[in-house]
Amino acid sequence: MTATDNIKFSDETLALVQKTIRRYPPGRQKSALLPVLHLAQAEFDGWLSAPVMDYVASLLDLQPIEVYEVASFYSMFNLQPVGRCLIEVCHTSSCWLLGADDIVKHLEQKLGIKKGQTTPDGKFTLKTVECLGSCGTAPMMMIGAQFHENLTLEKVDAIVGEWEGKGERSRYC
Repeated sequence: MTATDNIKFSDETLALVQKTIRRYPPGRQKSALLPVLHLAQAEFDGWLSAPVMDYVASLLDLQPIEVYEVASFYSMFNLQPVGRCLIEVCHTSSCWLLGADDIVKHLEQKLGIKKGQTTPDGKFTLKTVECLGSCGTAPMMMIGAQFHENLTLEKVDAIVGEWEGKGERSRYC
């Protein structure tokens, strides 16, 4: 029994994976790696464990290291468990110049964690990331798939407060 024996996509997700692979010519299935990793992360609790990446490699007929290299390069992929609400603060030039470090420090204090950590209740994970493509509205952060721009500490408090109030109703932000 291998580590990937217990890792399987749902039938619905596997159909999406197969459809994605068919978009590319035979022998070019590696081109499907990014979208398949996104599907895997969504399917397996918001992060990519080594067995999940091995499973993806087997589906795409790749060496596991090829998947690890890609997953570890992009900040959009999580290689360790994350909270239900992933807070990603951009810390590239524009955001940094306009106060991203202050926002990160404020969130660390507010949530009682450091960047890269998850709150004890599993609700929030704080992460800094490279450019999120909103330099003209810096500083900015993402929670889940939502962009929050032109941030101030007061806006950050209001945004996090909204998510704190949601309780356990939604699995992810």
